[in-house]
Amino acid sequence: MRGYDYSQPGAYFVTVCSEDRQCIWGDIAEGQMKRNLLGDVVLACWANLPHHFPYVELDAFVVMPNHVHGIVVITHRRGEASGPNTRTPGLAAPDATPLPHPDGTRPGSLGAIVQNFKSVSTRRINTMRSAPGAPVWQRNYYEHVVRNERELDRIRQYIILNPSRWAWDRQNPAAISMGLPEAPWQT
Repeated sequence: MRGYDYSQPGAYFVTVCSEDRQCIWGDIAEGQMKRNLLGDVVLACWANLPHHFPYVELDAFVVMPNHVHGIVVITHRRGEASGPNTRTPGLAAPDATPLPHPDGTRPGSLGAIVQNFKSVSTRRINTMRSAPGAPVWQRNYYEHVVRNERELDRIRQYIILNPSRWAWDRQNPAAISMGLPEAPWQT
């Protein structure tokens, strides 16, 4: 959202796609994601985010063949103490204030967190593939500010069920090329 402070405490739904939506992290078999070694690296890098960002908690997450979905919870602002007198993890505040950050990604923001995830996982994946400097992720990512508990539960369900719905997924190259209709739950 234009002018939204993505470093403020709250829950954020994130989707990050592989470069050219290549299916490089595994396959879907019988409605289950079967990660390969590269997919395991992606999962490990995501799980490690709270070690780099102590004000971050992770919620639902899934590695798909060519993208990932996850919920990042920023519990307090970078540099602020956490504890009983600070804002507890939860949903984004409705009264976000705009932030000027003309020099790029603001430290402590969702953008900085996703940037770290993409950078660390890219280096590890490229080391495994002996492909230094090769792109792994698309340049940008999708983010959504989670506004209430009902929406949070709906997004968790979407993430959990994503592998079982791969046949209809807009990121699935086979579904796109076959021109499959919308999934039954989307009509």
